[in-house]
Amino acid sequence: MKTNLIISSINTLKKGGLFPGINKIILLVIIACSFSINILNANKLQLNDLEYFETRGVNVLVFSNQYNGMFFDEKTAGIELIHHGVRTATGGAIRLQNTPEQWDLVPVVVERKVDKANNTIEVILRYKEYGFDSKIVVTPKDNGVLISVFLENPLPEVLEGNAGFNLEFLPASYFEKTYLIDSKPGIFPLYPSSNSSIEPISKKISQFAGHSTFDDRGRGEFIVPMPLASGKNIVLAPEDPQRLVKIKSETEIMLFDGRVLAQNGWFVVRSIIPAKKTGKVLEWYLEANSSPNWIRTPVIQFSQVGYHPNQQKVAVIELDKNDTPLQTASLYKLTPDGSPVEVFSAKLINWGTYLRYNYVKFDFSSVKEDGLYYIQYGEQIANAFPINSDVYSNIWHPTLDVWFPVQMDHMQVNEAYRIWHGLPYQDDALQAPVNHIHFDGYSMGPVTDTKYKPLERIPGLAVGGWFDAGDFDIQTGSHCSVILSFADVWEKFQVKRDQTYIDQVTKYVDIHRPDGKPDILQQLEHGVLNLVAQVKNIGYPVRGIVAPNLHQYHHLGDASTITDNLPYNPNLKPYENDGKSSGTMDDRWVFTGRSPWLDYQTIAALAAANRALKDHNKSLADECLVYALKLWDENKKLPEMPDTLRRFGFSANAIKINAALELFISTHDKQFEKYFKELIWQSLDAFLPMSIRTALQAYPYMDNEYKSKLKDYVIKYKEYNEKLTKDNPFGVPLTFRGWAGNTQIIN
Repeated sequence: MKTNLIISSINTLKKGGLFPGINKIILLVIIACSFSINILNANKLQLNDLEYFETRGVNVLVFSNQYNGMFFDEKTAGIELIHHGVRTATGGAIRLQNTPEQWDLVPVVVERKVDKANNTIEVILRYKEYGFDSKIVVTPKDNGVLISVFLENPLPEVLEGNAGFNLEFLPASYFEKTYLIDSKPGIFPLYPSSNSSIEPISKKISQFAGHSTFDDRGRGEFIVPMPLASGKNIVLAPEDPQRLVKIKSETEIMLFDGRVLAQNGWFVVRSIIPAKKTGKVLEWYLEANSSPNWIRTPVIQFSQVGYHPNQQKVAVIELDKNDTPLQTASLYKLTPDGSPVEVFSAKLINWGTYLRYNYVKFDFSSVKEDGLYYIQYGEQIANAFPINSDVYSNIWHPTLDVWFPVQMDHMQVNEAYRIWHGLPYQDDALQAPVNHIHFDGYSMGPVTDTKYKPLERIPGLAVGGWFDAGDFDIQTGSHCSVILSFADVWEKFQVKRDQTYIDQVTKYVDIHRPDGKPDILQQLEHGVLNLVAQVKNIGYPVRGIVAPNLHQYHHLGDASTITDNLPYNPNLKPYENDGKSSGTMDDRWVFTGRSPWLDYQTIAALAAANRALKDHNKSLADECLVYALKLWDENKKLPEMPDTLRRFGFSANAIKINAALELFISTHDKQFEKYFKELIWQSLDAFLPMSIRTALQAYPYMDNEYKSKLKDYVIKYKEYNEKLTKDNPFGVPLTFRGWAGNTQIIN
């Protein structure tokens, strides 16, 4: 085809009288060379307007995403490779371990320069713990990039042999594919199987704030993963054009399996930074294969739960920017015998470009007949979904029936033949030590702000509560939100679903076993038990209760095996026990220090729980109100809350207003109504998206003047929501912080 094109071009040129007398072979060579140059240029990486390198099917990001310092290495930062639509590699940076774990130190970006004129990105990285700076420069070359590392000063001696340039590859993208290192073949293992060695703990580079992910059980050693292979030229997945990556260097390149240390470890390509050198100390040439004319498969985005017949129904179709949008999409209905019939087709609405992709919309709101449907866009077919008036009636059952029971702390949880977890944390809990920086955002200042001494046992806390999502700590702020949600569901809908046996006396839960009590109320009770225990035994709600050791915190097994379930006894040696207590410091710590923010959140939660629980557990309901009023009265004497979270859309007044409203609804005391009415309007003016929900909650309990005045704010909120459809194709308040603002989206 290429030859015919070239000959056709020659004939066209000759007919036009160009290049008279030129030798046909020479002309063929000229055009062929031109054709090849165009192909090479098409594959060259170029800086785009989003400030990363791009060619067809390959994107190289250079610290477009940075380590945020909260969770350290989240596999989302540094030099990253998006390869044929999949983010297959991240973490390209100077790192201090062969296979870094989440809580290993990460560098901060001191400076990032994008030089469009020279098609170059450079970053200066700093490890402030060691006063160590490095510069990484990334420049396109041939069909890849040169990654160059520069040092103004030699490596600190403590980092010699430890600091290296790493790039981490997603295991799922390379499982059981092959690699070549200096032409020697290997296979990426499905399960971690590389060798490791043991080194004295004195050689280990410190992790965040001196914590350690490795439980050495007093042996004074730690695990060091050894390379699967090493050489100067590595080819990953040579058999797969979609995942083929080449890396070359004059310095040795090693390939590691990070899963030896952590289940969330990746395959790591690494070169050690040479000691005693400055200037350009390391350089890689990295080339990710680019498939010609590659176009990402369209993604049809829709409600997989389904739709109510009268609901607006708009699918968002995400397209590669090199793709040419089709004019229409179709909706198919599955007939009773399972065969599809096209029932609707419509012209697509062009939304435009958002970040990396183009978007079109398919509006099928006019389809209202009950049934199972799927959307087809070109050759792409989405999975089936229902349209019917009962579409939301059962979809939430697994959350209440399974997810919440599994998250229950201080309970043994059974499901049929399976024990989800045994009875955990019967050794709760110890007062956290002062002047201490913990992980996951926990810390303690110079005082405990309680009557308890550091590491003294706080009684009464081994009750109730839910594990934080993905972890095994108790986050009090999250508990308040859940309790408010459960109370709201009960009051508005009286949900009496009962599919779980919950016994607080024996601390036993059995899933899918009705016990004659509404599960919503039993879950609400469980959360409140821990909240009340905090206020009763400490005096106020606390930041949270969390494992003292990092090697406990990353635990992935049965929660009951994180501790020995025996209260800590400082008179015993570590791992020694007398049958009633233990010398092992594994009991969770309580992070204290009074927060008006948390007090007011807790007031609202307890006041709402009082109403919901009054017929289920009256004594606990009464306690809720007693402690809510106690916290309210005490906070009158505390300093005013600063609006420190204003940039996140939060207001100190908004938190207090919600507490006042819940107390008014529970007590009918006019002082709370007065307080609410005095502050709600300024809160709506300043923080409409956050405050409107509280204002609407108040609606049934307020007079006509309030209801009339609120109408204008409802209209403003409607306009705010409509504006969102112009900000992004999904019409929701996406942000670029962690979790993309998911809490606000859900609310």
